[in-house]
Amino acid sequence: MTAQMDAPASAGALASEAALAGGAGSRALRQTWTLTARGLLKVLRNGEFVYAFIAPAFLALCFYLPLRKVMDSTPGMDYGTFLMPIIIFQSISFAATSAAMRSAFDSSQGINARFRVMPIPSWAPLVARMVTNAVLLTVSICCGAIACLLIGWRPGGGVVGTIGLFAFGLLIGLVLATLCDGFGMLAGSPEATSQLMGFPVMILGMVSTGFVPEERFPEWIRGFARNQPISQFVETMRTMDSSDTLTLANSTGTVICLVVLAVIAIVVLVAGLRKAHR
Repeated sequence: MTAQMDAPASAGALASEAALAGGAGSRALRQTWTLTARGLLKVLRNGEFVYAFIAPAFLALCFYLPLRKVMDSTPGMDYGTFLMPIIIFQSISFAATSAAMRSAFDSSQGINARFRVMPIPSWAPLVARMVTNAVLLTVSICCGAIACLLIGWRPGGGVVGTIGLFAFGLLIGLVLATLCDGFGMLAGSPEATSQLMGFPVMILGMVSTGFVPEERFPEWIRGFARNQPISQFVETMRTMDSSDTLTLANSTGTVICLVVLAVIAIVVLVAGLRKAHR
């Protein structure tokens, strides 16, 4: 008799625990969605979706209009197509810099501190920021592609190559956004974060093969221009956008740069999370 009564009691306890666990999981998802909606609303309110188009379009016009005739005089050169990868990359860097600014703002305004004392999972704010970053990144890449189409670029790698091109851009963007999110938490100051993120990308972008071919650089700097990360990413995107086959031999530098960048991003993000949780 006792055993018969204990069995239903145990079953009821297990069912109750399962219901509580399910409720907690559902509540955590709702909280994460609420934080994500907050981030997306902030992006929309700040006009970042508009800037996501203005930034690559302005960059394309600034380089395409004055340099097109000079560059197109080179045999086999279509400068609109040549510029496409660096414009996509600049769209990616815009989204990454915005991620750093949002992260730094949350730290400087004490929002992360308030999240720590609220009954929400510790991972929810990070996931919400990452989803927000992914949405802005996707919009930025699409806007960059539109800007490229306006200056004459047309996909040349077929369906597979074009999908691979934008998937690769999204991958780079997610890694950069993760890195920038960590830097934003570490820096804590939106102004310092803006300079920390924007200046290196601008310098590396200018001294890359994104805007001019390697042979147009002085000989003493060609090695750096060819082998630095942005040039590696740009050349891989050009290969995907052509009839050439992407192999390990012509993408080794890109793989190394991406792996190193991902490791740095994880280290910086972990350091930023530790600072935010102290």
